[in-house]
Amino acid sequence: MTSSEHPKPPFPRQQLDPPGLDSDLDPAPRWRAPDYCAAGKLSGKRALITGGDSGIGRAVAYLFAREGADVAITHLASEASDAARVRQAIESCGQSALTIVLDQREYAACERAVAEVINCFRGLDILVNNAAFQRHRKFEALELEQWRETFETNIYGYFHMTKAALPHLGEGAAIINTGSVTGLEGSGELVDYAATKGAIHAFTKSLAQGLLGRKIRVNCVAPGPVWTPLNPAEREPDDIVNFGASQPIGRPAQPEEIAPVYVYFACNADSSYVTGEVFSLLGGQIRTG
Repeated sequence: MTSSEHPKPPFPRQQLDPPGLDSDLDPAPRWRAPDYCAAGKLSGKRALITGGDSGIGRAVAYLFAREGADVAITHLASEASDAARVRQAIESCGQSALTIVLDQREYAACERAVAEVINCFRGLDILVNNAAFQRHRKFEALELEQWRETFETNIYGYFHMTKAALPHLGEGAAIINTGSVTGLEGSGELVDYAATKGAIHAFTKSLAQGLLGRKIRVNCVAPGPVWTPLNPAEREPDDIVNFGASQPIGRPAQPEEIAPVYVYFACNADSSYVTGEVFSLLGGQIRTG
């Protein structure tokens, strides 16, 4: 499917059971990137991607495998069916795959996940912090419990995974974080989520400065609306019909359109001079700030 054929709103009314499965989303997300030409850019590399079972993480895992990397993904227990499909896709590229059930809010669990990757792949070269929690609420309805869960998942989780992985990352390694346009511009109904994404952007820039001496690069991808199960899993059915329609391009991004930026950041041949960047993909939206 070419970019001109990517589905546009209106989408069918739908609401998925949280956290949402790729296999339940209508239309199915585009993540296989048939027009993408792999070039062995990550040959011999070993990657760990949190939230790699669906959405952006799934597309990144598949492109990494097509570029020659062995790939481990983490997922929630309820997402095992999606994770199994990603594992099959990675292995179809001739690469080793590993799926790990993980609650990244727990640091000890992150340590165990990294140890499992090291044991399986005998090393780690690329960490992608991608898993996130999101739920639309106006501030007046935002409860402390949700605020805590959002921060523990989105920014504590990124810290936990990075802290656990860093002792195993050597010169030339890459850390890539998933941010969001909400972290750049804010969101009236995603105050907690936007706040964590802003924190992730600052975490990226600060960590990049701190790891310059070790020659480990740290960058961030900050998309606008992307067609993933995260969105219909936490909205009313009518709210998803026009999802992404306000972007100048007239639709949300598909995961396969976001994933190549992660390949760019992971590949030293492409981005050896790039660290501490927050790369936004907004479908033609012009940012003035």
